[in-house]
Amino acid sequence: MIELKTPAEIERMHVAGRFVAEVLTEVGELADVGVNLLDLEHHVRGMIERRGAESCYWDYSPSFGRGPFRNVICLSVNDAVLHGLPHDYVLRDGDVLSADLAVSVDGWVADSARTVIVGTAAEEDLRIIRATEEALEAAIEVARPGNRLGDISAAIWAVAREYGYPVNTEFGGHGIGRTMHEDLHVPNKGNPGRGLKLKPGLTLALEPWFARTTDRVVYDPDGWTIRSADGSRTAHSEHTVAITEDAPLVLTRRAAENGAASGGPGGRVSAKDA
Repeated sequence: MIELKTPAEIERMHVAGRFVAEVLTEVGELADVGVNLLDLEHHVRGMIERRGAESCYWDYSPSFGRGPFRNVICLSVNDAVLHGLPHDYVLRDGDVLSADLAVSVDGWVADSARTVIVGTAAEEDLRIIRATEEALEAAIEVARPGNRLGDISAAIWAVAREYGYPVNTEFGGHGIGRTMHEDLHVPNKGNPGRGLKLKPGLTLALEPWFARTTDRVVYDPDGWTIRSADGSRTAHSEHTVAITEDAPLVLTRRAAENGAASGGPGGRVSAKDA
């Protein structure tokens, strides 16, 4: 069932979205050479506890994972792109880190992801991050009343084609609101003018993710972490978006959003500015 949200309910989701944005900003600032993924996990746990929020990941047991998930953030490195299980791994110079977070605040959920580069940024890594960011902005731009779900998918696909990246359709965006995953799957590849007509009150998590040279994925033995099948590097960008009578409202926009950046104080480089 698709539930259209009232303006008041969207504002409650926006409260959760601002917190998600704050956490992901801190994760990007803390990600540095020598930092352990488990340290980032525990830092986020502390932020969630202090805020009185609830992790949407803890105890999550979907059909595709080896549940329950016992972490509060997904941290995926290099060829890993989705559902990365935080583990005892120390970040290295040049690592690509994707951080994905969904939390509930007072019963309303927001979900967002960003990819940063730790230390020295390689141009090919900046390029794929930039592609996911541009695809996300293109998807947001067409998330307007009267357009159709396929217009969002087509917008993402068009950017991927422009950059020459293949697109996986197994995992994509989704409805969101009272729970992390509500009805509507939003593929990252599709045709314009097809699918559900978009209406004010519809809230979606839009999340383009690409691998450099494959659209196939494999799973780690942990049953969660999803990697590119050929080991090529990946990137993932996501925002929670509300369709309104006017412009799309991005509920998880970071205060000083500059796109992907290399993590840590050693040299932050924005993908959009590089």
